[in-house]
Amino acid sequence: MATHKSAIKRHRQNLKRRARNVAVASAIKTAVKQVKETTAKGNKENALTSLAKAVRLLDKAVSKKTLHRNNASRKISRLTAVVNSITAK
Repeated sequence: MATHKSAIKRHRQNLKRRARNVAVASAIKTAVKQVKETTAKGNKENALTSLAKAVRLLDKAVSKKTLHRNNASRKISRLTAVVNSITAK
């Protein structure tokens, strides 16, 4: 365990950040899962709604530096392609 005052503060900050990052990552995973489920059902309107929610969460994660921008961009691109493939069938 840290003994210096600055190291103790750093440890507290890391715990807070980790808790926030875990919550954000969990919310993203849930949103992505929901997009895939609505896409599998073939409902375009619900899929677009859940896609918009997922994109919003991914963009927020990038602005908070929880996710790298390329990672979020890749996820958004793949989810959009899956949702757009509904009409192709």
